[in-house]
Amino acid sequence: MAKKKSKKSQIDPATKNFNRGVEILHRHPMFAPLLYHANLIRRQGNLCPEKAWAVVTNNGDIHCHPTRRGSHLEWTYVLAHCLLHLGFEHFQVKSQPKIWNASCDRTLYKFLTDLKLGQAPEEYLPASSTIARDEESWYRQLSEEGVLKDTASHISSDYHGDLVFERERIRHWQSNFSWSACLGKGLTDAVTSAVDVAGGKSAYLGDTSSLNTTASRAKAWFISSYPLLGALASNFKIIEDPLICQRRTISVAAVDTQSQEIFINPAAGLDEYQARFVMAHELLHVGLRHDTRREGRDPYYWNVACDYVINSWLVEMGVGELPKMGVLYDADLKGLSAEAIYDRIVTDLRRYRKLATLGGIGQCDILERGVPEWWNCSEGMDLDDFYRRCLAQGLVYHHEGERGYLPAGLIEEIRAVSQPPIRWDVELAKWFDNYFAPIVRVRSYARPSRRQAATPNIPRPRYVPDATAQEGRTFGVVLDTSGSMDSKLLGKALGAISSYSVARDVPWVRVVFGDAIAYDAGYLAPEDIADKVQVKGRGGTVLQPGINLLDQAENFPKTAPLLIITDGYCDRLLIRREHAFLLPTGSSLPFVPKGEVFRIK
Repeated sequence: MAKKKSKKSQIDPATKNFNRGVEILHRHPMFAPLLYHANLIRRQGNLCPEKAWAVVTNNGDIHCHPTRRGSHLEWTYVLAHCLLHLGFEHFQVKSQPKIWNASCDRTLYKFLTDLKLGQAPEEYLPASSTIARDEESWYRQLSEEGVLKDTASHISSDYHGDLVFERERIRHWQSNFSWSACLGKGLTDAVTSAVDVAGGKSAYLGDTSSLNTTASRAKAWFISSYPLLGALASNFKIIEDPLICQRRTISVAAVDTQSQEIFINPAAGLDEYQARFVMAHELLHVGLRHDTRREGRDPYYWNVACDYVINSWLVEMGVGELPKMGVLYDADLKGLSAEAIYDRIVTDLRRYRKLATLGGIGQCDILERGVPEWWNCSEGMDLDDFYRRCLAQGLVYHHEGERGYLPAGLIEEIRAVSQPPIRWDVELAKWFDNYFAPIVRVRSYARPSRRQAATPNIPRPRYVPDATAQEGRTFGVVLDTSGSMDSKLLGKALGAISSYSVARDVPWVRVVFGDAIAYDAGYLAPEDIADKVQVKGRGGTVLQPGINLLDQAENFPKTAPLLIITDGYCDRLLIRREHAFLLPTGSSLPFVPKGEVFRIK
């Protein structure tokens, strides 16, 4: 017998119709920019009176009745009515505010009726037919007649109006922001969309996939005039559907490197120069391979660090215009790499956790999805190499065409990214070379040469390793043997350590197993590490006791380095000597490491 759904899991009809009304406005090109910047508040205890539908404040907050049951068309009309109050700049100080509010309502009723958007609730209907007049004309007429002489319900004696003045507050996007300019941008998009619908370029009002929008013009500019990013721009599809952006919680823009799509929210109201900046921002995320360079770091904080680097370069290069919202820029971070900024961020997470990227507050604009089926790496170049080559070739064309200034940091990073990544075992081999130089062989008479047997009366020296060079030639291995460690990872790491130790004439290796307690395996020959070592533990993860054991051991050299093999699920470590970490790909440490980090693939 099927279980009945609980009442708590069901959406009540009032909320369902309200959400449908909001969705209609999100799809409307004229109201989407206004709705994007407005703040809908639908909860108990807001400023909306009991008998009203909604009120709007001068700060852009729309307080909606939390329980009123209305159709989705009525909510569409009410919300559009409130948004037009902002767009028409109706927040003006008048001697008779109720009459001014009623005058604005009559003007908006005529406007929305001609627009045929939504359905006006009974409370918004005028007493008689409304002729086309502006707010000032209605205000003068109603002021002469008086509010009580009009029988319309919305200007009767109990009418409170829907314009609410609050103490002004500045949001992060409101510097030099104009509601009327935002409405003008929406009107332009609506007219363009309507013309293209009439001409057959698009199927319905609000479809911008084939229109001459600001984002499409910005993409065309990169292809024709900016070769550094032109190749990347030509391979990405622009998605400008406000409903898709709303569902994916994309505030301004985001990029999907796998499906090759750039999402730009038309409700953000970007002009062409701001769209160029945003598109260059997303394309640099792709070309510099910020999605693959994350290496187990927190996605949001890594995104924030990359945004600081990219935006600093774009401002320095003068590409487009810096948008007012979702842009992270700090002149004090100029010249730092994304990795360095990330290390600074993780030391103060409380400060950075609520920053707004182009994806939104606390959101990433680098989307993560699976690799599409049509990218078959066995048949040719994979996606990662393709993006690297596009940006490298764009750099060459940019220099040859003398197309403008590029920061030195960006050039260095493009050249570094264009090179194939170094294998983890090669990086580990370089680490061994830093601490264990080749042993110099010296001539010694301590042991006679074999050639002396033919002429025993003639002493001949023999080449032997320098005994002083072998003193203290060792290192420590702290091995995480907790239950979360993969056995294949342990085998691969120990095999690499064994082979490199033998190749560099390291006679002994001190091995300690880090578990709930430290297990000291003592000194082991490199040949025995990969084959005969018996791993102990497989319980919890506590590595600090093993590190302390080696620090306090009298028979372990003070200058010997440590190699710590872990999966990253450990506490903060205090390490006083030279060290390095060996981690699996996709894992990260819960602290900023001071030593090098090698990732096993």
